[in-house]
Amino acid sequence: YSKQRIQFSGQPIASHQLVQEKLAWMITEISKGQLLSIQLGRLKESGRLKHWHVSMGKRNNVWVARECAKLAREILGANGIVDDYPVIRHMLNIESVYTYEGTHDIHGLIIGEALTGIPAYNPPQRDVKPQRQQQAEPVGAGSID
Repeated sequence: YSKQRIQFSGQPIASHQLVQEKLAWMITEISKGQLLSIQLGRLKESGRLKHWHVSMGKRNNVWVARECAKLAREILGANGIVDDYPVIRHMLNIESVYTYEGTHDIHGLIIGEALTGIPAYNPPQRDVKPQRQQQAEPVGAGSID
């Protein structure tokens, strides 16, 4: 699309620095995600794959897909939100994957526990519960007190 869309003095939008930078970022991040996936496969084949490795791959690659979909929609401009191009549909699908694939944040907690040895899934437990303070009952608007 970026090579076909002609704008500004008859040039394709792909000739503009901002569009090329977006495309360069996308292909670089996609390639890094592919390399991560290959490494995860190698770890699995060797029997060294840990659950937090999988969280790293899912967290990273879903995030990259989400960012790439956003950039692709930006490159298409107003055409990025119409049915003529599938970008908005992919973007919305990726948003749901970002949420239901264990969620980005939960994968972060899994990775954080692997790094620190401290699970942060639940709030810290206290030995002693604080005493409840009795509150005065509020006076209602129609009260005579």
